[in-house]
Amino acid sequence: MGAGDAVEIRGALARLRRATGLPVAFGGLVEPGRRQVRISELSGTATPALSALAVTSGNGLGGRAVALARPCAVTDYSVSRRISHEYDVPVAAEGLRAVVAVPVVVRRRVRAVLYGALRAAQPLGDRTLGAAVQAARDVEQALVVREEAAALVAAARPGPASGAPGGGSGAAREQVREAHAALRALAPRLADPALRAELLRACALLTADAAPAAAVRLAPREVDVLACVAAGSTNGVAAERLGVTAETVKAYLRSAMRKLGVRTRGQAVVAARRAGWLP
Repeated sequence: MGAGDAVEIRGALARLRRATGLPVAFGGLVEPGRRQVRISELSGTATPALSALAVTSGNGLGGRAVALARPCAVTDYSVSRRISHEYDVPVAAEGLRAVVAVPVVVRRRVRAVLYGALRAAQPLGDRTLGAAVQAARDVEQALVVREEAAALVAAARPGPASGAPGGGSGAAREQVREAHAALRALAPRLADPALRAELLRACALLTADAAPAAAVRLAPREVDVLACVAAGSTNGVAAERLGVTAETVKAYLRSAMRKLGVRTRGQAVVAARRAGWLP
């Protein structure tokens, strides 16, 4: 886990406050190799009481969320009988009463915890709880996509004997092409523009040996479709991977073929490779 994960937490907390009107949100990542959350991101806090607080699995509200791998909430933190009270002092110093803690779970492992809080002892409604859960799901998706992208790039990276992307054996070339198609299919799933740009930069590493020809300008979705076709996908499979209809895939494919000056799918893939759009 690196700086990118912390950025995802920060963005999710800001979205949580906007969606719910909660005055305070905070959270942090589970420390590698430990069942402990380190509070690193604060939004709307009035004191540094929670900063760098280490929350152990099973302890307090966040620790309970880690242990159970599910959202937990209390109406009045200081008197709740549902949690232990190791962290009452920093929570009271910040003046927090009603609190929700939602774990970020990736591949059955808790990776982080997001908190939202009020400075009044009142029930947190379904809308607030739902928004907190959605914020955590957004972080989960971002972490999964980033990890998938890193794995795809690593798997497709040429070995010492194969040279630049697209070099080496036929099997290695096909591996690069499949990774490229998978990365292009992942990108549209991302709502975060910065993360989407990061993913597309990783995707570009696989076509680094050839810059796109200036004479042929393809739209991003046209490249997405061609990448799927190059990896052997039918229109139906490409539509499923890209989250569009088969008719939309056909439309993008026709448009790309027209720009490339070809008449068949196979010719379009070859022309796109020659123009530097595909590995």
